[in-house]
Amino acid sequence: MPLPSPEPRERLHTRRYEFNGYRRADGLWDIEGRMTDVKSYGFDNDYRGRIEAEEPLHDMRIRLTLDDDFVVRDIETATDASPFAICPEVAPAYKRMIGARIARGWRATIRERVGGTAGCTHLVEMLDAMATVAFQTLYPARKKKEEQGPPGKRGALVDTCYAFRSDGPVVKKEWPEFYTGE
Repeated sequence: MPLPSPEPRERLHTRRYEFNGYRRADGLWDIEGRMTDVKSYGFDNDYRGRIEAEEPLHDMRIRLTLDDDFVVRDIETATDASPFAICPEVAPAYKRMIGARIARGWRATIRERVGGTAGCTHLVEMLDAMATVAFQTLYPARKKKEEQGPPGKRGALVDTCYAFRSDGPVVKKEWPEFYTGE
């Protein structure tokens, strides 16, 4: 259902995220993200001169390479457009994420390793969002692995969100032995 009609307004800013998940030939997984910010009007910028309407103020990318256990094996970042000349210099800092695992505490790990002045706010936001993209990408392979594993193992998604709450209908159907409802 769409949102109710808004009051009359003028669009000034648009941020777009795009994420894609890939299975690599070597058995690893790539999760790629891109974020762009554009304004509906042109403005002057001390670093770039004039930034025209709909020209990206930010255009940033991340490629996160994971193994089957969601461990970061490599990471690359690129800043193709930014409001300051120094923004692309932060790219090497993201190698600190190698060895981290997407799991409970992922957000805290990001902030500890590349948060604040150690990284870029926008790349940090993307990394955070990429966790759910990774789960969506790896889910079919993980589900198959769970089905082949020992019976009675709790599904990794149980109690991770409203839909997967242990007393809800999805858990009752998918993992009935871990269902806690009536």
